[in-house]
Amino acid sequence: MARAAVPGRLTWRVGTLAEARAETPTARTLVLDVPGWPGHLAGQHVDVRLTAEDGYSTQRSYSLAAPADGERVELTIQAVPEGEVSPYLIEVYSPGDPVELRGPVGGWFVWRPTSTDPVLLVAGGSGIVPLMAMIRARRAAGSRTPFRLIYSVRTPDDVYYADELRRRVRDDAGLDVTYAYTRAVPEGWPTPPRRVGVADVNTAGWPPALTPDCYVCGPTGFVETVADILVALGHDPRRVRTERFGPTGG
Repeated sequence: MARAAVPGRLTWRVGTLAEARAETPTARTLVLDVPGWPGHLAGQHVDVRLTAEDGYSTQRSYSLAAPADGERVELTIQAVPEGEVSPYLIEVYSPGDPVELRGPVGGWFVWRPTSTDPVLLVAGGSGIVPLMAMIRARRAAGSRTPFRLIYSVRTPDDVYYADELRRRVRDDAGLDVTYAYTRAVPEGWPTPPRRVGVADVNTAGWPPALTPDCYVCGPTGFVETVADILVALGHDPRRVRTERFGPTGG
């Protein structure tokens, strides 16, 4: 997931690619070794900067895909057509190559393992990335906090972390995942393609009386729609945290 980079008094560090894996036909997870990395919280992001030989540089922000793990950082990058950064990171960037990172950035859209309130995660497309970091952080901390994820994607082939999510639903007690497909559904799926609506959030989410912490991430229109639904259902707006992005990361 890419967003407009947020300037700040943070240190640029040089990371190198340790490994990479495909998530979908258009998305790739990068595992980076970043000496001196200070650690981070699930939900935060980093700025990534690329500099050409002629000195031209450009940067984008990407959500961290996994909880803190020493000096290792994981990012999942979605290809942006005609983008300046994502095509290089997906198609060219190779093990051992350097890249500059600055972060972690953000302190509002985060989940801490010390929290015990139920959690509702609602993801649209690549908005799953910071929410997956929260799911992984829950597992790493041995937390028993109940999590529910509603994941909206275009087609089954667009699901990030598909195998891992299946395993975690099976092995991580207290984690439930509900999918909504907007363009094509798996064979035998009980409903036609549709967008997430009131019925989905009401059925697959938590009742407002349980005062869950709600995290919504995805394209701007998706996020605004889901946030409005949550508030209309009676959820405390102060507990609805959102992250949004546009087609070019703005």
